[in-house]
Amino acid sequence: MSRENPDQARQAGRALDAANFFLADVRDGLGPYLAVYLLTEQHWDEARIGLVMSIATIAGIVAQTPAGALVDATRAKRAVMAIAAVMVTLASLLLPLLPTFGPVAISQGIAQAAAVVFPPAIAAVSLGIFGHVAFTRRIGRNETFNHAGNAVAAALAGLSAYWFGPTVVFYLLGAMAIASLASILAIPERAIDHDLARGLDEADAQSEQPSGLAVLLTCRPLLVFAICVLLFHLSNAAMLPLVGQKLALQDKNMGTSLMSACIVAAQLVMVPFAMLVGARADQWGHKRFFLAALLILPVRGALYTLSDNPFWLVGVQLLDGVGAGIFGAIFPVIVADLMRNTGRFNVAQGAVITAQNIGAALSTTLAGFVVVGAGYSAAFITLGAVAAVGAVICLVALPETRQIADDGPRPRGKTAASGSAIAAK
Repeated sequence: MSRENPDQARQAGRALDAANFFLADVRDGLGPYLAVYLLTEQHWDEARIGLVMSIATIAGIVAQTPAGALVDATRAKRAVMAIAAVMVTLASLLLPLLPTFGPVAISQGIAQAAAVVFPPAIAAVSLGIFGHVAFTRRIGRNETFNHAGNAVAAALAGLSAYWFGPTVVFYLLGAMAIASLASILAIPERAIDHDLARGLDEADAQSEQPSGLAVLLTCRPLLVFAICVLLFHLSNAAMLPLVGQKLALQDKNMGTSLMSACIVAAQLVMVPFAMLVGARADQWGHKRFFLAALLILPVRGALYTLSDNPFWLVGVQLLDGVGAGIFGAIFPVIVADLMRNTGRFNVAQGAVITAQNIGAALSTTLAGFVVVGAGYSAAFITLGAVAAVGAVICLVALPETRQIADDGPRPRGKTAASGSAIAAK
């Protein structure tokens, strides 16, 4: 096990750093650039853009829980991530060749379905290499490199788009995909403890049943967390695409570059906040960090309505760095708390990310129709109100999950339902 082999652990840690950096661009595919590309180059309206993005997200919803079960079951985690990276890249590169509604929806659906493998796989590999004691710090480091990679990719996309146009993001995605494949394969296979990677420690590995739905329904704190995650993404997912559309409508030629400025601004803020979660969450409490991420969103939504000035919009986008930086780092930590020694860590991740993707799918559709019917300001206020509801639910109903994890190891051979019953107390 790599935790008993310092040299192997260091090699694995460096490879994970690189994988998180280069996968930052690949795991999101075209991300918010899709909205800008379809609006400015293909002349789609906001409702149609929101619909195709929602269709793609629904494909991810269908694939997410099976992806978590696959990560739990397989010992070829590196190969699974490599195949997913290739699929995301190829599906996105086909988009300029077939820019009509049907092919775009299908290609982005494939990309989204493949990309759902990355979050549980990276978290699983991290847990399998570094164990529970170092997991929070390692996840904070993962997110730090992920946000740094996003910032670099967005900066390159913005500068390149200024000179060569919005389609340059497709070439950048291909280059990052090649680098990500090399990084994934550099992770030593022998460094990964695959039983530990699925959340097992003293529990019987043979008791695992790959049913994320069962875990979600029998662990009350996990269910509350899933609801809060859904509301977080119902609020958050559409905000950046809406900002990108506003910027593009003001200046078509600068739309992609200004979108990149928004992304770079947010990602640069995410880096220190991800580091803060990794360094302090175990001492300050996991729930407190998650609640802070929710509370940022209503403030951000309200501030977007105050001005259409590009510098103001980019400045407000810094708050996305606070909320998303905290959320990305604390999310797998809370799931690991609740699934400690059940052997269902990655299935549970898949189940909660399914809720996350439902929120994201509804977010882009909701925002698109509100913009068409009442304007951008109404859409931002609506999205902020959704997050406020999530913050109230988190404050009232979600326990401090760190205390649940610290209750001690569960008896050998307990099922997920038994472990969840302990968590529900």
